[in-house]
Amino acid sequence: MGDLLAQGAAWLEQQRTRHLATTVTYVRGASTVDVLATIGRTKFEADDGHVVRVEFTDRDFLVLVADLILAGQPTEPERGDLIREGPREFEVLEWRFSDPYRQTFRITTKHTGTTEA
Repeated sequence: MGDLLAQGAAWLEQQRTRHLATTVTYVRGASTVDVLATIGRTKFEADDGHVVRVEFTDRDFLVLVADLILAGQPTEPERGDLIREGPREFEVLEWRFSDPYRQTFRITTKHTGTTEA
Protein backbone atom coordinates (compact mmCIF):
# COMPACT_ATOMS: atom_id res chain seq x y z
CA MET A 1 0.00 0.00 0.00
CA GLY A 2 1.47 3.33 -1.07
CA ASP A 3 1.14 6.80 0.38
CA LEU A 4 -2.63 7.34 0.63
CA LEU A 5 -2.29 11.13 0.69
CA ALA A 6 -0.24 11.08 -2.53
CA GLN A 7 -2.79 8.78 -4.17
CA GLY A 8 -5.65 11.01 -3.07
CA ALA A 9 -3.86 14.14 -4.31
CA ALA A 10 -3.21 12.46 -7.68
CA TRP A 11 -6.89 11.53 -7.97
CA LEU A 12 -7.96 15.09 -7.14
CA GLU A 13 -5.58 16.54 -9.75
CA GLN A 14 -6.98 14.16 -12.37
CA GLN A 15 -10.54 15.24 -11.48
CA ARG A 16 -9.58 18.93 -11.67
CA THR A 17 -8.03 18.38 -15.08
CA ARG A 18 -10.95 16.31 -16.36
CA HIS A 19 -13.75 18.62 -15.18
CA LEU A 20 -12.30 22.12 -14.67
CA ALA A 21 -9.88 22.59 -17.54
CA THR A 22 -9.73 23.92 -21.07
CA THR A 23 -7.27 23.19 -23.86
CA VAL A 24 -4.48 25.75 -24.33
CA THR A 25 -1.33 25.68 -26.46
CA TYR A 26 2.04 25.92 -24.75
CA VAL A 27 4.72 27.44 -27.01
CA ARG A 28 8.51 27.55 -26.78
CA GLY A 29 10.14 28.68 -30.01
CA ALA A 30 8.97 26.32 -32.75
CA SER A 31 7.80 23.64 -30.27
CA THR A 32 4.16 23.54 -29.21
CA VAL A 33 1.95 21.20 -27.24
CA ASP A 34 -1.77 21.31 -26.48
CA VAL A 35 -2.45 20.76 -22.77
CA LEU A 36 -5.43 20.91 -20.48
CA ALA A 37 -5.17 23.84 -18.08
CA THR A 38 -7.30 25.18 -15.26
CA ILE A 39 -7.48 28.97 -15.31
CA GLY A 40 -6.74 30.94 -12.16
CA ARG A 41 -5.23 34.13 -10.78
CA THR A 42 -2.73 34.91 -8.06
CA LYS A 43 -3.46 37.70 -5.60
CA PHE A 44 -0.56 39.62 -4.15
CA GLU A 45 -0.20 42.73 -2.06
CA ALA A 46 2.10 45.65 -2.83
CA ASP A 47 3.03 47.71 0.23
CA ASP A 48 4.98 50.93 -0.35
CA GLY A 49 4.96 51.85 3.35
CA HIS A 50 1.94 54.13 2.98
CA VAL A 51 -0.64 52.17 1.03
CA VAL A 52 -1.25 48.47 0.58
CA ARG A 53 -2.57 47.66 -2.89
CA VAL A 54 -4.08 44.30 -3.73
CA GLU A 55 -3.23 43.27 -7.27
CA PHE A 56 -3.78 40.18 -9.36
CA THR A 57 -1.76 38.52 -12.07
CA ASP A 58 -3.30 38.53 -15.55
CA ARG A 59 -3.81 34.78 -15.58
CA ASP A 60 -2.42 31.61 -14.02
CA PHE A 61 -2.57 28.26 -15.75
CA LEU A 62 -2.55 25.02 -13.75
CA VAL A 63 -1.06 22.27 -15.91
CA LEU A 64 -0.20 18.69 -14.98
CA VAL A 65 3.58 18.19 -14.96
CA ALA A 66 3.12 14.94 -16.91
CA ASP A 67 1.36 16.80 -19.76
CA LEU A 68 4.04 19.42 -20.46
CA ILE A 69 6.12 17.55 -23.04
CA LEU A 70 8.00 19.57 -25.70
CA ALA A 71 9.99 17.90 -28.48
CA GLY A 72 9.42 14.55 -26.75
CA GLN A 73 10.98 15.71 -23.46
CA PRO A 74 9.38 16.50 -20.08
CA THR A 75 9.68 20.26 -19.72
CA GLU A 76 9.54 22.86 -16.98
CA PRO A 77 8.09 26.24 -17.90
CA GLU A 78 10.57 29.01 -18.72
CA ARG A 79 10.22 32.78 -18.56
CA GLY A 80 9.32 34.08 -22.02
CA ASP A 81 7.44 30.95 -23.15
CA LEU A 82 3.92 31.59 -24.43
CA ILE A 83 0.52 30.14 -23.68
CA ARG A 84 -2.24 30.61 -26.24
CA GLU A 85 -5.82 30.46 -25.10
CA GLY A 86 -7.84 30.84 -28.28
CA PRO A 87 -6.67 34.07 -29.90
CA ARG A 88 -5.27 35.44 -26.61
CA GLU A 89 -1.57 35.10 -25.90
CA PHE A 90 0.12 35.12 -22.49
CA GLU A 91 3.83 35.28 -21.67
CA VAL A 92 5.19 33.08 -18.88
CA LEU A 93 6.62 35.17 -16.01
CA GLU A 94 7.31 32.48 -13.45
CA TRP A 95 6.07 29.15 -12.20
CA ARG A 96 5.96 27.01 -9.10
CA PHE A 97 4.59 23.64 -8.15
CA SER A 98 0.97 23.94 -7.10
CA ASP A 99 0.96 20.96 -4.76
CA PRO A 100 3.31 19.23 -2.31
CA TYR A 101 3.64 16.18 -4.57
CA ARG A 102 4.86 18.23 -7.56
CA GLN A 103 2.13 16.98 -9.88
CA THR A 104 0.94 20.37 -11.13
CA PHE A 105 2.64 23.53 -12.37
CA ARG A 106 1.07 26.90 -11.50
CA ILE A 107 2.28 29.09 -14.36
CA THR A 108 1.96 32.84 -13.79
CA THR A 109 1.58 34.89 -16.98
CA LYS A 110 0.86 38.33 -18.37
CA HIS A 111 -1.41 39.06 -21.33
CA THR A 112 0.64 40.16 -24.33
CA GLY A 113 -2.06 40.50 -26.98
CA THR A 114 -4.03 38.47 -29.45
CA THR A 115 -3.04 36.45 -32.47
CA GLU A 116 -4.77 36.77 -35.81
CA ALA A 117 -7.48 34.23 -36.51
